[in-house]
Amino acid sequence: MWKTDKNAGPKTSKRNFSLVHQYIQRFNEVSGNKTAAIRRKSKTPGVMITQYLVDIPDGKSTPDFESGPPPVTINAGKLVVFKAVVNGDPKPKVSWRRAKGTVSEKKKFQSKYDESTGEYILEICKVTAEEADTYKCYAVNDYGKAVCTTILNVIDVVENQTETAGGETDEKFWDAMVKADSKDYERICAEFGVRDLHSILKKLEEKKKERAQKKYKDGVIPFGEDATEKHSLKSAWRTNSLMQKGTGLNQVDEEDDVLLTDYKFSNVDFVIKIQEVIAEEREDALFACVLTHPLPRIKWMGNGGILEDGEKYSINVSDHKLIHRLLIKGCKQLDKGIYSAVAGNTTCSAWLVVDESSYKDVDSEGIEDSTGSARRTKHKKKVHWKQHTSDPNELASDNEASYSDESESATGQDGPSMKRRRPRKAVNAKRNADENTGPIDLNQCEETADGSETGSATHSRCKRQGPLIEDVVIDPGVQFICGLSDVSAIINETAELTCKLSSEECEGTWLRDGKKISPDDNFIITKDGAIQKFVIIRCNEEHSGKYRFEADGRKTEAMISVKDPPRFDPVDLSAFTEPLTVKVGHNAIFKLNFVGFEPIKIQWYREGEELQEDNNTRIEKSLSHSRLLLSRCQRKDTGDIKIKLKNEHGFIEAISQLIVLDKPTPPLGPAEVTESSASCVEFKWRPPKDDGGSPVINYILERQQVGRKTWKKLGEIRGVPSYRDTEVDHGRKYCYRIRAVTEEGTSILMETDEMQAGTLAFPGPPAPPKVASAYDDCINLSWDSPSNRGGSRILGYILEKRKKGSNLWTVVNASDELIKERKYAVKDVVAGMEYEFRVTAINISGVGEFSNPSEFVFARDPKKPPGKVINLKLTETSYTHLVLTWTKPEDRPGIQDEARGYFVEIRQADCIEWSRCNPITIITTSFSVKGLRSMDMYWVRVIATNDGGEGAPEELANYVTAMPSPVRPKFTDYKMKSFRVVRAGNSVRITVTFEASPRPNIIWQKDNGPVTKRVTISNSDGSSQLLIPSSERSDSGIYSILVKNFAGQDTFSTEVRVTDDPKPPGMVELEENVPGTVTVTWQPSPDEKRDDRLHYTVSKLDSTKRSWTAVADRLFNNKITVCNIMLGREYHFRVYAKNDMGISAPSESPIWGVAKKKDKFVVSKPNIKECDLRCAPIFIVPLKLHTAPKGYECYMSCAVKGNPTPRVTWYRDHVSLNTNTNYLISNTYGVCSMLILHVGPKDMGDYTITAENALGRAECSTVLSVRALWRTGNLSKVYPPIAQHKLGMRQPTLQSSHNSAMENG
Repeated sequence: MWKTDKNAGPKTSKRNFSLVHQYIQRFNEVSGNKTAAIRRKSKTPGVMITQYLVDIPDGKSTPDFESGPPPVTINAGKLVVFKAVVNGDPKPKVSWRRAKGTVSEKKKFQSKYDESTGEYILEICKVTAEEADTYKCYAVNDYGKAVCTTILNVIDVVENQTETAGGETDEKFWDAMVKADSKDYERICAEFGVRDLHSILKKLEEKKKERAQKKYKDGVIPFGEDATEKHSLKSAWRTNSLMQKGTGLNQVDEEDDVLLTDYKFSNVDFVIKIQEVIAEEREDALFACVLTHPLPRIKWMGNGGILEDGEKYSINVSDHKLIHRLLIKGCKQLDKGIYSAVAGNTTCSAWLVVDESSYKDVDSEGIEDSTGSARRTKHKKKVHWKQHTSDPNELASDNEASYSDESESATGQDGPSMKRRRPRKAVNAKRNADENTGPIDLNQCEETADGSETGSATHSRCKRQGPLIEDVVIDPGVQFICGLSDVSAIINETAELTCKLSSEECEGTWLRDGKKISPDDNFIITKDGAIQKFVIIRCNEEHSGKYRFEADGRKTEAMISVKDPPRFDPVDLSAFTEPLTVKVGHNAIFKLNFVGFEPIKIQWYREGEELQEDNNTRIEKSLSHSRLLLSRCQRKDTGDIKIKLKNEHGFIEAISQLIVLDKPTPPLGPAEVTESSASCVEFKWRPPKDDGGSPVINYILERQQVGRKTWKKLGEIRGVPSYRDTEVDHGRKYCYRIRAVTEEGTSILMETDEMQAGTLAFPGPPAPPKVASAYDDCINLSWDSPSNRGGSRILGYILEKRKKGSNLWTVVNASDELIKERKYAVKDVVAGMEYEFRVTAINISGVGEFSNPSEFVFARDPKKPPGKVINLKLTETSYTHLVLTWTKPEDRPGIQDEARGYFVEIRQADCIEWSRCNPITIITTSFSVKGLRSMDMYWVRVIATNDGGEGAPEELANYVTAMPSPVRPKFTDYKMKSFRVVRAGNSVRITVTFEASPRPNIIWQKDNGPVTKRVTISNSDGSSQLLIPSSERSDSGIYSILVKNFAGQDTFSTEVRVTDDPKPPGMVELEENVPGTVTVTWQPSPDEKRDDRLHYTVSKLDSTKRSWTAVADRLFNNKITVCNIMLGREYHFRVYAKNDMGISAPSESPIWGVAKKKDKFVVSKPNIKECDLRCAPIFIVPLKLHTAPKGYECYMSCAVKGNPTPRVTWYRDHVSLNTNTNYLISNTYGVCSMLILHVGPKDMGDYTITAENALGRAECSTVLSVRALWRTGNLSKVYPPIAQHKLGMRQPTLQSSHNSAMENG
């Protein structure tokens, strides 16, 4: 029904939209508007776009859906989410609606917009059966609207469902279910009292298979049931899921395997299905099918994917949208397999068999090897195939099923396979072997001689016995050549539905919403041959609905939507569009009546800008008209006045023009003197910038002689902006006043500059002469006239020449033979000599200045272009430039002359256009091309040139990559450390320098694994750096860098150990196991488990000596035996923990003394339980908020307690400040303080102090704000000194940290 205008150019957006467009044109004729509501389908399935304007401005577009919400079936009580992605310029407004209710209840329906994904979302909370409905998403902007429809099905979950007697076990029930269509399942279950539909659907598939197996065992291949069965609900659900795969918007209840029980499947079916095709390699194969209803396109699938129209596959459809074809070009063995055609929820499949043998002796009259495919033959003979079918409605019409031998053909659905007659027995043997191999699966394709066929998922072929009969095809019945199309009608206007049948004798029936329509005063039903028409003479809102036409068992449907958009009265509109002319200071009134569905939004515009009410603008609005009053109009108010009416059915615009008349502006200067002589002065000027709305009639001129005070009126001249004054005195100067005159009045005057009569004004120099061509006996020259003509016209030119090396200029033409034109042929030349030329202009005053000399030119015939350059090669490359060298081409007289210069051109490998590197020729035989992109590929060529033109280009044999010569990566810093020790909290920085070409890939690893996210890596051309801003003990490990390119690779590793000063060992115990020795044991340091390089040192002090002596070092255990212990002496022992960072505090042992042997004196010592004073850190006085003036001091303090003494660290914005010299940090007996001497904006932020010991960690935070500096006098008035101190504001003098901390505490 839709036709495209073939004469429309590629840049126009106008189309012929059949009946719909006729309604729109009728509406435009009545309203006088240029808008048009055009409906078209989007590329996104299920989306309809209504276009308001026929011509959309550049850069603007109607709304459209990139992806729409799919149908959803879900259990009650769940959350339903519909998502849609919309585009359009200007940005559309999106809203959601439903067919049987509203979505205004905010607790149930929530509409959102996700800015990150650009999705418009509708959420339905705790969905119930009442929300099961059809939902629509509307996207509207000024140029159109787009509507996307989706369906929500809600399943009520009922527990402990029971079966009714005689329900599932009733054989009649299963007979009805097997033979019924999927849409009748619910009705049949209700009649038999079965409520568990889900289990019935699962058992239904098993029942079908059982019955098919039974018939197969009885020797009957099933026909009529499975062959004519549409598709089960489960297979339909799989098809629907496949069609929506990849949208990302599907919703499936994960708890239950929910089937779409209420999904409205399309009733489209195949009249003729695709059939098996046998083709040879490198031949084309064609699949074709015929539908019951017109469809613009169907989905073709093969080899596990969806097929698209392209070089391999050609997909086309007939004009009436019933016949669809798939052409597979150049078949290969890889192309064989199952191919499927998907129309709505209906599918048919067939095999493609690709044979290796060639058909050399094929009968010239062989037509087609299988039904649904077509091949080309040499004889132009029309052949029809008679089909054995049981239902004539399943056949195509003559127009659809029969074609000539050079066209594409399709045959009946259930007819026998028609095979090509093949002379080779080997091929037949192969076919027979394939057909008789393996058992036949009933779920696969089964074909018999009577033409029955079942749906197939995998290929299984049976040998067909049916004979081929050449006869006339049985009439398959009436088909729709052109179906109905949706119509948008205007209220009280005419609406028309039209369809075309394949037969002129067939009668049909028109129905509306299922009810038959009879002709009356408002309905007209006509039949013109095969064209059926239904006309509504005067549409009302009640006429909106679905209309259907049925004929001979076929039907087609369409929707009529009756709308009431805003409309203007044609008489009022004609009067409104006439321009309105008013004089300046008067009022302008615009009024227009309209009708339309209320409410109507009214907007007035002037020159595209919307008008708002003010002192000079008043807008009146009512239900039937609108009035615009513009008071005291000014000239600037001139322009287009537009009224725009808009309601939910559409919008309309009308444009008028306001012309405000006023006096003209003064003429534009400065005046230009065109001639100045002893007897006259001629000059010209420019017309007024604004003529006030009326054309200039005359100009009034006055003249004043310079030196006098009086002005002389020269009268009025016609409206030409020029004047020639002949009443002047030689040598005197004059000024002129000029006024413009229109019907509205006279403008303000414009005064010219002084003009002198009869002065000698010589012309300026012309442009240098240019050589047009040169020969042995003639040189052709041309030049431009001088920009300064001296106030008079140019009388002619004088041309001079000079030989190269001479100082004498000779005149080419005599002074009494002036050159009138700006070109001349110099014939007084000597062949082989080199000349230059110059020219001068002459006016009434005399000869002007000479121009600059031209370029030197030889008096000789044109040269031949040079040849190609020799030995073009590449000598150097880098990431940004390359260097070329070459040898100049040979000089062959008569064939190619000597080169005078060279051009170098390059192009990228993916570009076809050459770009010239040097706009001016170079004379050297080398050139450096700069500005290349790193690692890009370029083609390079050199062109030699001379006076005869450019020679042939010489191009490098291979492309050039913008990169240096390959260099294997290697490290250049041989002093890099392989072991590093870093204190915890400090930064780790590893810098590695290398050289490599091309730029290598750099990979950092820690302990042969990827580095953590805390690590920052910076790479440059010759170095790479690894940075850990604040290190932790977990950052210890072996860090390695791999530098790799295609020339090779190199690696370097370094061990990083992050540690801190070790904590002292535990309690030291002494024991004597052997006389004269002492065994010293101690508890391990807390850091021993975290530092595998921690060791111990033991020292002793003899009572007879004053110095400590080392007993042992680098002990990795917790025990040592000390020898040479003397009796009668006292010994002290100390144990230290050491690591790569330093040594800990000592752990003291008890005094060891070995006295002479005496009787043992035993003292019973009571057991005293030691008090454990250890505790985790805790802040007893926290930090306070601080606000300090810029330039002042800021003092922060707090108090913390803990045993052992905690380690305190200050942070600003999570960066450690302990090593920052800009902050004075102290810790005195738990009072932690920090002083900032000069506060600035950089000190603003969050300050955190942490205290940590072996038992735990505590943290306290505050915020420092910096404000502008106040004057000291004002500050002292507002805040006393004590208050200033409490606010953190101190004079820039250093005070005692401890006293301030105690005061804040």
